[in-house]
Amino acid sequence: MSQDWKIFQGTADPHNGIDRLLKIEAPSWRRFANSMDRVHSDRDAAYWEKLQEIVSKRSRDLQRGQSFRVQQAQSNVIDAVNAALYLRRPLLITGKPGSGKTSLAYAISHELQLGPVLTWSVTARSNIQQGLYQYDAIARLQDAQLSQTNASESLTEQNYRNIGQYIRLGPIGTTFLPSERPRVLLIDEVDKSDINLPNDLLNLLEEGRYEIPELRRLAKRGEKKQQVESEDGLEVEIQDGQVQCQAFPVVVMTSNGEREFPSAFLRRCVRVHMPIPKEQALVSIVKAHLGDALTQQFEAVIKEFEERNEQEEGNLATDQLLNTLYLLTQNADEQAIKNLLFSSLISLGAGQ
Repeated sequence: MSQDWKIFQGTADPHNGIDRLLKIEAPSWRRFANSMDRVHSDRDAAYWEKLQEIVSKRSRDLQRGQSFRVQQAQSNVIDAVNAALYLRRPLLITGKPGSGKTSLAYAISHELQLGPVLTWSVTARSNIQQGLYQYDAIARLQDAQLSQTNASESLTEQNYRNIGQYIRLGPIGTTFLPSERPRVLLIDEVDKSDINLPNDLLNLLEEGRYEIPELRRLAKRGEKKQQVESEDGLEVEIQDGQVQCQAFPVVVMTSNGEREFPSAFLRRCVRVHMPIPKEQALVSIVKAHLGDALTQQFEAVIKEFEERNEQEEGNLATDQLLNTLYLLTQNADEQAIKNLLFSSLISLGAGQ
């Protein structure tokens, strides 16, 4: 097949390929109920201008996006990203820790110029409500009690009646805000979640929408629009207490393979396994972080790491190589540092 179909190239060179994708109609089974209600273009342009300003100040995120390279041997990863883009489906990436699963989300956002990555790091206690939004009912109650101490209608009372100011969208909730361009959502280590979370995500991933009951009740009383705070810290407008995406977001979910997922969840995802980085990939990663001269200087160390990682069945992380090379630039003892840092993650975990 022609290479022209690929929107994401994995080169870390920013381009406007996402505009080409948005001109292609989504599959009929991935068109959302209210997607014909277009967002206001000027307002959306101002929103994205603020997002680009935010991402320009996040140097660490920029570096992660710029330094990640998808190698030729990882062409299946590029295919999977593009399949997810076209199909408007989430991408589920499995692989060893340190294989680049998380960095891929930043690489997608950087190359396709999709603003700051919205990240939700999952734990065993995580639930979907935390990812969608938080409503500070206690603060509203305190403001309501304060207003009752005043003899007449006050600014405080007017404020507490504005429920939107007590709501802050989480990373998932922000991702699905209507916009002409998609946001990138990273759900990191989804396999650590409670057994119910994948099923709880199904409706959101299928329909691209969710409801905020607190604002929905206000909408029924005539207050159709409410301003709330997004995960980015921006003021955004919610219509009728409902959020419906226009462009389905780029959802990247990572898993270390610690558990199995329900088949209903898996069939809604594009799945790919991140391979263990080989020598060529490691050289590219080191070069992106340390430059050409140091990469050449430590060529033998990179080769040794690659060979040892193969012996350890991929249970070494790329971070271990970068940490080692950094210390070697500080004139640390090479053999001592390699003995310290070139240790299998499996053996370290077993010893805890």
